[in-house]
Amino acid sequence: MDELFFKIDQLTHRYVDGTTALKNLSLSVKKGKKIALLGNNGAGKSTLFQHLNGILQPTTGSILFKGEQVQYNRKFLMTLRKQVGIVFQDPDSQLFSGNVRQDISFGPMNLGWSQEKVHKQVEWAMEQTEVTALQDRPIHFLSLGQKKRVAIAGVLAMNPEVFILDEPSAGLDAYYSKQIMHILRDIHQEDKTIILSTHDVHFAYEWADEIIVMSDGEILYHGDPVTVFHNEALLNQAHLEKPWVFETAQQLLTKQLLRDEGPMPRSKEELFQLLK
Repeated sequence: MDELFFKIDQLTHRYVDGTTALKNLSLSVKKGKKIALLGNNGAGKSTLFQHLNGILQPTTGSILFKGEQVQYNRKFLMTLRKQVGIVFQDPDSQLFSGNVRQDISFGPMNLGWSQEKVHKQVEWAMEQTEVTALQDRPIHFLSLGQKKRVAIAGVLAMNPEVFILDEPSAGLDAYYSKQIMHILRDIHQEDKTIILSTHDVHFAYEWADEIIVMSDGEILYHGDPVTVFHNEALLNQAHLEKPWVFETAQQLLTKQLLRDEGPMPRSKEELFQLLK
């Protein structure tokens, strides 16, 4: 049986201005999964993420992490945040040290590790995110893509079990977006659980084990990446387009130009293999 990392039950969050960002939301997250959240701005994705890391407290409802009720005292939150790392959409909101190495070192240095372990983790995180050559560069001299990689490295160096990334490729060109996705692939190979939000349905369709569709603070769908794109009514409600690989495969199947063998292709390579 798959281990449950998060079990959320009837979670509602209401901000002080009266805005209800999450509405009776229930969700289970299993260990080792790659999960993509889809939904328009204002759907509640960022608010949900901040509950998973203990930044926000529910107005009503409950959150269990590894079977234990999340508490909002300093001791519990420190333990939670050692295991659940979050990378915000805007890297400037979490980069504050003088240079790249100092920033990546900050988290590990506050975990009570030996100097040797901190050094080892920082070196590994910089290598994984390809920022070693930037280690002495001031943060304010970095491009957006470089800042995003440094922010990911800062979380990676702390070696959490769960990575949460809020639109990691937002604002990046194709080159930097591809770099971020390679990093996510490598992180998952380290047996990590990854939950991210994105507006890129093409990436979500190919990459994710599970897709969650959110709208107006509610979960409309949580399941496999193929079934969701067969649901025209759901796509219209959530204002989502179909991934080009999925839509192309549908059209080719209709015209009998694609072998109808097994599951729908989820990458261009799988699509090409099924061409007659």
